[in-house]
Amino acid sequence: MVTFHPHPRIVVTPNNVPMLLTTIEEKEKFVPHFFSGRVMVLDFNDHLKKMSAESFVEEILLKHTGMTKLVVGHDHAFGRNREGNAELLKKLGEKHGFEVEIVGPVLDNDKAISSSRIRRAIGNNEYDEAINLLGHAYAIYGTVERGIGLGRKLGYPTANVAYSERKLLPVEGVYSCWAQIGDEFKDGMMFIGRNHFNPSGRITVEANLFDFDQDIYDEELIVYATHYVRSNRKFDSTDELVAQIEKDKEEILSIIKKEKEDVDRQDTKRANHC
Repeated sequence: MVTFHPHPRIVVTPNNVPMLLTTIEEKEKFVPHFFSGRVMVLDFNDHLKKMSAESFVEEILLKHTGMTKLVVGHDHAFGRNREGNAELLKKLGEKHGFEVEIVGPVLDNDKAISSSRIRRAIGNNEYDEAINLLGHAYAIYGTVERGIGLGRKLGYPTANVAYSERKLLPVEGVYSCWAQIGDEFKDGMMFIGRNHFNPSGRITVEANLFDFDQDIYDEELIVYATHYVRSNRKFDSTDELVAQIEKDKEEILSIIKKEKEDVDRQDTKRANHC
C-alpha cells in the first residue's frame, strides 16, 4: 500500500488544507489490522509534486515495488497537475505489463462515501452519520500529557491526549468512549473542548476511564468517541460541573449497557443460525 506524508495538499495548496481523519501515526497503528502487506510512506515534497504521472509509475511504483497489479479508487488522480487518471493508468499497464483495477464508489443513500463527506458530517455535529459513513468509532491517538489536575480533584481523573495539530476533532462536548491502553480496553467518557476552568483556553481531549486508576503519563493512548452526549458549556462553579458530570456518567453507562445488550443479542442470533 502506498500513501503520502504530509497530506499532498499541504504542498500543493497550502492555504486550503483539510484537517485529517487519520493521522500518519494513526495509520501506522490501524493499517496492520486491515492490511497484511507492506506499507510504503512517501515523503510528499516539491519534487514529487512536479513528477509526471508516467514517471511516478515507472520510477516509484515499478522500480521500488515490482508491482504486477495496481488498485486505485474510481476518482483517483496523481502526478503533475493530477494528470494520472484511470485512462492513463490502463495505457501504462498495457505498456509495462501490469493489471489495473479501478474500485467503484461505496454508496450510502445513493451518495458516494468520501473523506470530505465524513469531514462535513463531523463538522456539522452529525456524529452518528459520520460514524455510519466511517464504519467504526472515531479514533484519536496521542500520548498522555499532564493537564491542570482539576478532574482528579473533582473525583473524575482524566487522561489528557496530546493529539496531532492536524487531527480533525469532533465538535466540542461530551462523548461516550472506549480507550485502548497497551492491550487493555476500557469504557469511559470523554470531553473535547475548552475547559472554562483552564486559564490556557486551549482545546483539550481528555477521557475519564471507568474502573481505572493508573499512572499512564507519557504512555500511548487511543480514545474512540462512540456517541455525542451533550455540548460544551460554562459552569458557574465546580460543584455545578461535578453535578453535570455525574449525570453524564449515568447517561453514558446506560448507553454502554444498551450497546452490550445489542451485541449479545446479535451474537445469540448468529449462534442460533449456526
